[in-house]
Amino acid sequence: MQGFSKRTKTAKLEWLVQQYFHNDAQAAQIFCDMAHRDPALQKIIDGFSENTVSNFLLPYGIAPNFLINGVTYCVPMVIEESSVVAAASAAAKFWQTRGGFHVEIMGTEKIGQLHFNYTGDVGVLKTLLPELTTTILHETEALTANMQKRGGGITGIDLEDFSDREPHYFQLKLRFETCDSMGANFINSVLEETGRILTHFLKQKVGIEPTIIMAILSNYTPNCLAKAWVECPVDSFGTGGAALAEKFRKAIRIAEIDTFRAVTHNKGIFNGIDAVVLATGNDFRATEACGHAHAARTGRYKSLSHCEIKNNMFKFELEIPLAFGTVGGLTTLHPLAKLSLAMLGNPTAKTLMTIVAATGLAQNFAAVRSLVTTGIQKGHMKMHLTNILNHLQASEPEIQAALQHFVDKPVSFSGVRIFLKK
Repeated sequence: MQGFSKRTKTAKLEWLVQQYFHNDAQAAQIFCDMAHRDPALQKIIDGFSENTVSNFLLPYGIAPNFLINGVTYCVPMVIEESSVVAAASAAAKFWQTRGGFHVEIMGTEKIGQLHFNYTGDVGVLKTLLPELTTTILHETEALTANMQKRGGGITGIDLEDFSDREPHYFQLKLRFETCDSMGANFINSVLEETGRILTHFLKQKVGIEPTIIMAILSNYTPNCLAKAWVECPVDSFGTGGAALAEKFRKAIRIAEIDTFRAVTHNKGIFNGIDAVVLATGNDFRATEACGHAHAARTGRYKSLSHCEIKNNMFKFELEIPLAFGTVGGLTTLHPLAKLSLAMLGNPTAKTLMTIVAATGLAQNFAAVRSLVTTGIQKGHMKMHLTNILNHLQASEPEIQAALQHFVDKPVSFSGVRIFLKK
């Protein structure tokens, strides 16, 4: 296939159905049915990606009753996994009467890197850093002026020497504050301009041109950090009290010790985090990559959350780096992303960090509490029952009968199929 991207959307879809679905009219109709009925809105959606022929729909759910730093939120969540929104909602309701979620933003610093080769004297290069920093700050002002007016811009520049591991390899690490913007395009533009400034600066000062390898932001933002926690006396922890609280603490400790458990444990945290990140038009892939790097920052991958019981007080907390934007990009263009942010009170980037961190902690709390009490499958499979019934094309009377039948029985695909046959 040559020139696919130059074809119209209709021609792309026709070719796809002809080549891979043998001109199946039903397949073509499914692709068409997923398109938005408003052509103007569909055009905006098409602009988010390339070679688009349709839309892929995901459920948009709501988790109410989130009390975070004294403010109650209704949290939007986009996710296809059964029981996630229900679990987050249950955790929010549980903690709403126990003081709610507390979140502290410990920093909002983002990082950009200019990677380069330099064959000159390393000592001279390090000596020149203060002058180089002044030059970069001055000569990038055309790019940073608007961000500086909002309280952001370049906040620092460091020189990293990796020449002991890779010959002649160095790095300028620029630190940024991007306020309520995610800042990716801003950071990358500044970095590319910094590459040109560095080349001219070193040629002029030492007569050596560095080789610019690449200029790109880092999605690892360890200083763009949120810390969320909940706490209550162990005797108000619910049925089981102190014994259940200790069992819960032990389960969290296992995720700190055992990597196999930690991966699944942290995946549960991201069930909640990613759902809100998607709903607000932010980048869940960057959020995941950063979070998992943070989980491995000690050299061993472990739980992102921690639990302790001291003086008869149960405390459960999550520390996680989160970098978001609430202005520009999809947050402005995607209609549901705009509504999600409006539902949350049009938050600043910091406030969105608090909401996302609290949702991740709520999801983790609900999952672990289920694991150490009824087990994860009881609630999950009850939620999954509807999917099984839809897959088996059950009628409405059959659905109602099945929901009643499986109230006190284990749910399985084969079990549901046998019930429907009867």
